[in-house]
Amino acid sequence: QAKKLVEKETNAVWDALELIVREHPVLLNRAPTLHRLGVQAFEPKLIEGDAIELHPLTCAAFNADFDGDQMAVHVPLSLEAQLEARILMLSTNNILSPSNGKPIIVPSQDMILGIYYLSQEPMTDKPVHSTIISRFETVDENGNKKFEKYTSTAGRFLLANLLPKNHNIKFSLVDRLLPKKIVSEIIDSVFRFCGQKTTVIFCDKLKDLGFKHAFKAGISFGKDDLVIPESKTQLIEDTKKLIADYETQYSEGLITRGEKYNKVVDAWSKCTDRVAGEMMKGISATQKTPDGLKINSVFMMADSGARGSAAQMKQLAGMRGLIAKPSGEIIESPIISNFKEGLTALEYFNSTHGARKGLADTALKTASSGYLTRRLCDVAQDLTITKVKCDEPGFIELSEILEGGNVVVSLSERALGRVTASDVKHPITGEVIIKKLSMIDEAGCDHIDSAGIKSLKVFSVMTCSSKEGVCATCYGRDLSRGKMVHVGEAIGMISAQSIG
Repeated sequence: QAKKLVEKETNAVWDALELIVREHPVLLNRAPTLHRLGVQAFEPKLIEGDAIELHPLTCAAFNADFDGDQMAVHVPLSLEAQLEARILMLSTNNILSPSNGKPIIVPSQDMILGIYYLSQEPMTDKPVHSTIISRFETVDENGNKKFEKYTSTAGRFLLANLLPKNHNIKFSLVDRLLPKKIVSEIIDSVFRFCGQKTTVIFCDKLKDLGFKHAFKAGISFGKDDLVIPESKTQLIEDTKKLIADYETQYSEGLITRGEKYNKVVDAWSKCTDRVAGEMMKGISATQKTPDGLKINSVFMMADSGARGSAAQMKQLAGMRGLIAKPSGEIIESPIISNFKEGLTALEYFNSTHGARKGLADTALKTASSGYLTRRLCDVAQDLTITKVKCDEPGFIELSEILEGGNVVVSLSERALGRVTASDVKHPITGEVIIKKLSMIDEAGCDHIDSAGIKSLKVFSVMTCSSKEGVCATCYGRDLSRGKMVHVGEAIGMISAQSIG
């Protein structure tokens, strides 16, 4: 009887199915599963059609896109399995990446473009970018509502309306241009101050707003958006004269062949950079016209972090520049044209070198990277957190990483999530900023930066004295949760997957 009803697909069947599926998580997995976020649990929603529909914000974790990817669905049957899936694996519980502790459900592509467009500087022609004065509702430390007046663009107020009400979340957070990096920082602060549930809801609203306004903005990509700089021909002429000089010097025996080669390569790479610089100057300039402010849409795509980069724009509208042979040696004659002008036959032939090498490298790289991950997992899988604190922990001293006088990684970035091995004192006043045996969190990092501390002592897994495994004090923060690590966490596996 039931079988016949199912085959006929009567309405009762769908209602029954709806009842069964409700609040029953299923696991989705996309191969290759490179880290633990490659398997996540979702609450299914019945739809028409044969394709699985996936939430756009979880795509980054799966490395999925909508061009025909396949995903496997597993159904946890026993109550324990369902509970585990719901508590540990539900997509809303996996906001932070286990490898670096930054949010992994950051909007990308269209969503970022829409958000970036909304946060543009005040323009005159679009209502979204008109400057308005409006009240913005915030809360103070005691949770009382208060209204403050701000002057900003309408678009930024739309974004500000999504912000959760918290005294740490200020209007200034969205009152600026918002490329992808800044959006990630905003999500991070929302997570730190408002907790997980609020963050998930905030990201979802951000996604909807981004999609809506990317569509409304009507940003397109046309060939006239790629502006070739006028000074390009002049720069190339100058470089050619230089090269002719070097050739003469070489033929007169004043410089060796190697010197000539180095000088020529140097001259061309300088020329390429200058052409690229001129092109970026032209494209990123915003022109005031009677209709309002003109912003180049291709520049918006690259600058917002939605798609493309300055290097790709250089090839499209600057000059492609010097290219290397498969051996790694640079060919002396560069590609002067760009893709908009079109390459000559010789230039096209020369550029096949790089294209083919790129494809070969890509094919080989995935295999070796997968193999490395596998070996690392094999070695590190037994390493877990065995106790809260070991008997006599050693410590290491951290300081900022410098390269040629520039700070590459700041001290606060390195110390985040570590446990201090001694009191951290202010270098001038000598007052204790962070007590011994406390974990350095974001607030601690701010103190370190503002005090200008140059080095500090922290516990490390390398100096942990536990016989088996590592203690929680020496490990510090569990990056995927933003809190101290629990006993029993498989840290070896997390590290292996993060490196691989």
